Amino acid sequence: MNNLFNYHRRASTEVAVGNCPLGGEQPIRVQSMATVPTTDTEGCVEQARRIIQAGGEYVRFTTQGTREAENMANIRLRLRQEGFDTPLVADVHFNPHVAEVAARNCEKVRINPGNYVDPARTFKQLEYTDEEYVQEIKKIEETLLPLLAICREHGTALRIGVNHGSLSDRIMSRYGDTPQGIVESCMEFLRICKREQFHNVVISIKASNTMVMVQSVRLLVEQMDKEDMHFPLHLGVTEAGEGEDGRIKSAVGIGALLADGIGDTIRVSLSEEPECEIPVARHLAEHFVKREGHAPIDATPFDGFDYAAPRRRKTKAIGIVGGDNLPVVVCPGACDESKRTGNIRPDFIYTGKDCPPHTGGPGQSFIMDHDAWLSLPGTYPLYQPHEAGFIKDNDIPLKFLLVHYGEHREEYLSCLRNHPEVAVVSVSSNTNPLGEHRALAHELMREGLENPLIFLHNYKYGKDQLGMLQLDAAADMGALMADGLADGIWLSNEGDISYDDLAHTAFAILQAGRLRMSKTEYISCPGCGRTLYDLQATIARIKAATQHLKGLKIGIMGCIVNGPGEMADADYGYVGAGPGRVSLYRRKECVEKNIPESLAVEKLLLLIEQTEKEKP
Repeated sequence: MNNLFNYHRRASTEVAVGNCPLGGEQPIRVQSMATVPTTDTEGCVEQARRIIQAGGEYVRFTTQGTREAENMANIRLRLRQEGFDTPLVADVHFNPHVAEVAARNCEKVRINPGNYVDPARTFKQLEYTDEEYVQEIKKIEETLLPLLAICREHGTALRIGVNHGSLSDRIMSRYGDTPQGIVESCMEFLRICKREQFHNVVISIKASNTMVMVQSVRLLVEQMDKEDMHFPLHLGVTEAGEGEDGRIKSAVGIGALLADGIGDTIRVSLSEEPECEIPVARHLAEHFVKREGHAPIDATPFDGFDYAAPRRRKTKAIGIVGGDNLPVVVCPGACDESKRTGNIRPDFIYTGKDCPPHTGGPGQSFIMDHDAWLSLPGTYPLYQPHEAGFIKDNDIPLKFLLVHYGEHREEYLSCLRNHPEVAVVSVSSNTNPLGEHRALAHELMREGLENPLIFLHNYKYGKDQLGMLQLDAAADMGALMADGLADGIWLSNEGDISYDDLAHTAFAILQAGRLRMSKTEYISCPGCGRTLYDLQATIARIKAATQHLKGLKIGIMGCIVNGPGEMADADYGYVGAGPGRVSLYRRKECVEKNIPESLAVEKLLLLIEQTEKEKP
């Protein structure tokens, strides 16, 4: 396991991918994937050109059949003639022969263990005897070895890309729909690669649920360390969606791992034009790389903390903060009701020394600096780090104490031992704030203190830089949410980003971490050459009609490859079934098949309306 408190890149082996190696001492690479059919040479070259010009270092194409795999040679030739030497990647599902063809025509091939050997998976709970299970492993070997030989001959890299939504029936039968099953699906292939001394391997584990993705990758790294494997990792949150939601969701999952030095290449999967993914991936990579050489953080892990399978830290509930409550949101300012334009209200508004209005919105509370606090109803005092000794026993049901890990340690620990009604607000000025936030949480756990813990992140962005603040804040919170440490999030900004935008961002981050649902969630794929309908237009139509359905999860999938599995926890699903045809799902059940695309959105909305009416 990497050091929890001090940032450094995970040590991985270097893998040759054309003229752009990854892993080892190489920088974090960024990539994207074309969305047009791979038989469309002109369209593929055009999209690849845009991806490369945006800064993409690898370009991936779907190769669902032999024709597509063979045409990779033409795409590569055209790009080379134009002076582009960027490595190309073939994305293969279901057909091992296609992977063997593609391996001769590109620099890297991605295969999915869940359907590479078991293309006829049924998503049913099947039973396998031990002998049958061993025979299935032998099938993997028989299918994989020819591909390894071709990759070795042509210098082609191999990505073993596990998707949560497409685990094989055999894995599901023994491990269920769990991170352990996801990891074992990958390890079965890696063990063969290691035995065959084929080391030109990259790994990815993806899920639409950010916390499943993070836990699975952590568990994979732990298992690889046990088996002396150090393959580089490709990071991504699959079916992240589009717009700010897709960016925030990707930043939460990818950021949680990059923050611990895990990750050698990134693909941010957005339901947008593929070149739009590159600046997002580049920003995330740079956000963490600059933490190299930060001021060292001296801290000791809590013995009961399990990095690969963390549980929520036990805390005492103080009103709506801590305990079994949902994480709270704190934002600064905007006492004047006329300045509030949004309908999302944080649980607490920090007003500093300014007197808040006597009445907030429903459930609205305020935090004031303790030396200006006037005991108004619905207001609570905030104490600075050096003021812990000023906190007295009284009838105030909730107080807040700013704590910078290590500063005034004896004072704040003594205060917290004597005042269970104090919620801790962790603040850091270290270049690696995650390390200090974690250090404080682990210190509280070692001391047996159950005070709730809110993480304060402060930024310096102008109003035209909201997108960057959202990426940074989501990335900074990812690991803390995955660790089970967050009883709240407090976003602050020294620029002129509005109160409404800060509140909106905080709630979106908690939703991306599956900790607090505040709006409709859309699990939508980025599209590829397998998508046979206008994905972006369809997403827009569905969003326009359903965005008022708070807490509902809707899957919008281009094809069947990961559709039913990746949207397994969605309430409803819209999945491409063929040219101009769509199937609709309620949870995992397909309720209507092969609907004409022209009728599909209306039928989905009718399905949602009827089902929601029938609920008690």
